[in-house]
Amino acid sequence: MEPFIILVHIFIGAALINNFVLHYFVGICPFLGVSRRVDTAFGMGCAVTFVISIAAMLSWAFTYFILRPGAPLPAWAWTVSGDLLRWTCVHLFLQPGESLPGWLQQMIGTDPAAAVDLSVLSYIMYIFVIASSVQFVEMYVRKFFPHLYKSFGVFLPLITTNCAILFACLEIMKHLQDPDQLWGLHQALVLAVGGGVGFTIAISLMAGIREELDTCDVPAPLKGPGIALIVAGIMAMAFMGFTGVDDGVKAALSNLFK
Repeated sequence: MEPFIILVHIFIGAALINNFVLHYFVGICPFLGVSRRVDTAFGMGCAVTFVISIAAMLSWAFTYFILRPGAPLPAWAWTVSGDLLRWTCVHLFLQPGESLPGWLQQMIGTDPAAAVDLSVLSYIMYIFVIASSVQFVEMYVRKFFPHLYKSFGVFLPLITTNCAILFACLEIMKHLQDPDQLWGLHQALVLAVGGGVGFTIAISLMAGIREELDTCDVPAPLKGPGIALIVAGIMAMAFMGFTGVDDGVKAALSNLFK
C-alpha cells in the first residue's frame, strides 16, 4: 500500500497544506476576479481543475518522453541521425579506407542522454498545452452551460494565463529531472487534481465570505480588492493550520496497512 499512501500524501499536500493559491500565491487573478458568487466561483474551480488535469497529463507525457534530459525520443532521434550521418559520409563523401574526421566521430559517439536536453522548450510547450486545454473547455462550457459561460466573462479564456496551471506543470517537470526518482503519470495527475481541488476550495470559501461582506459596513477605502486581499491573507494564515496533517495521515495509513 506504499504507493497509495504516497498518492494520498501528494494530494493532501497540494490541496490543503501547499495550496496553490494560499501558500504559493499563484492563480490570484481568477481567485479575486471570479469570487463574487459561490456558484460562479465553484464553476471556475471545476473548470480550472479539469484544465489543470488535462495539462498535467499532457505535460507529463511531453516532459517524460521528449523534454527531460535523456528522454527516449530525442535520444533515439540522435542515435538514428548519427548512424545516418555516418553512412552518408562513408558511402558518399569519403574514399575507401578513409576514416571519419575526429570531431565528427566524437559528435556521433556522444552519449544521447548527455547530448540532448530539450528542457529549454518546457515553457513554450506547457503554454501551448494549457492554451489548447482552455480552448476545449471554453467550447464545451459555451455549448452546454451558456449561463455559466456568460458569468465567467473574460476570466474563462484567461485561464490560459492562470499561473497555477503553469505552476503545476513546472512542479511535475521538477520531479522528472532525477532519473532515479521519476514521477509516474499517476503521481502527476494526483498533484494536478489536488491542486485543482485546493483552488476550488479556496475560491469557493472566498466567494462565500465576499457574499457576506456585501451586507457588511466595509470602509470605503477597503471596498472591492482591498478587503478581498485582506480576507485572502487571513485565509492563508488559517490554512497554515493544516501544516503537518499530511505527515499525520501518512503515519496513520502506514499503521493501518501494516
